[in-house]
Amino acid sequence: MNERVNLKIKDLEIFVINVLKKCGLNEEDAKITCDVLLLADKRGIESHGVARLKRYVNGIKQGTIKINNNIKIIKETPVSLVIDGEGGMGQLIAYKTMKQCIEKAKKNLICFATIRNSNHYGIAGYYTLMALKEDMIGISLTNSAPLVVPTFAKDAVIGTNPISIGIPANKEKPFLLDMATSTVPRGKLEVHARLREPISKLWATDENGIETNDASKVLTNLIDRRGGGLSPLGGSSELTGGHKGYGLGALVDIFSGVFSSGAVGTDVYVKKGEPSGVCHFLGVINPEAFSGIDVIKKNMDYYIKMLKDSEKCSSQNRIYVAGEKEFESEKRNVDKLNIQDKVFSTLNLIGKEFNLELKIT
Repeated sequence: MNERVNLKIKDLEIFVINVLKKCGLNEEDAKITCDVLLLADKRGIESHGVARLKRYVNGIKQGTIKINNNIKIIKETPVSLVIDGEGGMGQLIAYKTMKQCIEKAKKNLICFATIRNSNHYGIAGYYTLMALKEDMIGISLTNSAPLVVPTFAKDAVIGTNPISIGIPANKEKPFLLDMATSTVPRGKLEVHARLREPISKLWATDENGIETNDASKVLTNLIDRRGGGLSPLGGSSELTGGHKGYGLGALVDIFSGVFSSGAVGTDVYVKKGEPSGVCHFLGVINPEAFSGIDVIKKNMDYYIKMLKDSEKCSSQNRIYVAGEKEFESEKRNVDKLNIQDKVFSTLNLIGKEFNLELKIT
């Protein structure tokens, strides 16, 4: 049964910040990390929201996530950065790097950064939104633990490796693509496992490479690396285009890991108890490099309206563009969040250790 509870966002924010501070983060870093988590929940991406707090707390305790570390610049040009995150909190590394990219793009029209030795950085779209707020075009890619089975393979080799690209508009909401290159992200399996609900057989395969609807089994197999895993975007078959999702996932690995001389594929999260080695790729493009911000916004409004006003199929009354549902969710979730009861219980178990408590509104 999917029990849910309502929480005031302000209460949740104070709680998460205090937990992170108790774990050793300073005030500013705790606020940044909390903002990334809460934005995921506000935008309806529960798999990457406060449900992930336990993962980060455990990582800090175990030493797989370093705190108060310095972000090391390995190489810098007017339009690029190579960053070593030195095993730090992924949200902080990506946030601070994206800030640098934005400033460079303001001066030099573009900036791209590739980052090695980081950790999970939350929703990819958070960093493209940072660029959008500055009337810039944002790009955000990251590799992850080997969770996805390449087309015709049996074992997971590449990550869910999300892609996010944001392009500003004027009257319309910005175009904000934020998607895994797997059929679904791992977090979606975790949600179904918590609820004990079956998953679509298009989403994952078992240890023998056979499609399965058992989320818990897939997750256990992934943790123990017994074989099987998530299917690439398009599913496990070439017939349904799975090879295209596989290609996109590999491309993210190349931009994130190969370009930064970091970990790729099965080298990510290779040893338990050690930093993950996750890598990212961030980019900012100043619209003035092309037609200029005003013209691009006008053109985007025209294009988005064309998509949304196209003739609908008989069973639907609305056509969406990338990011639209999430922007509407964020607008609804201004003061309160409705979260799973199991997540609420887990948060209070974390809080108990630090004499902190969340209360239902």
